[in-house]
Amino acid sequence: MKLDLYMFPSCPYCRRVMAMIDATGRKDVIYHNIRANETDRQTLIRVGGKEQVPCLFIDGKPMYESQDIIDWLVAHPQM
Repeated sequence: MKLDLYMFPSCPYCRRVMAMIDATGRKDVIYHNIRANETDRQTLIRVGGKEQVPCLFIDGKPMYESQDIIDWLVAHPQM
């Protein structure tokens, strides 16, 4: 399973998701800072359809809303 989190560090909702990732010890999430990398920002817009963060791409499918992402991470622990 491929997990890509589109985020930026000062976003409070992104920080909430990243804190959960850290708390669970997940090592399988790749971070994409849309403020530091224009290519990542463009990918988020092209694939996700909007520039909203946090956005977790699960095998290429976008999931928005920090609580939905956190709930998904809890329900699908890293193998």
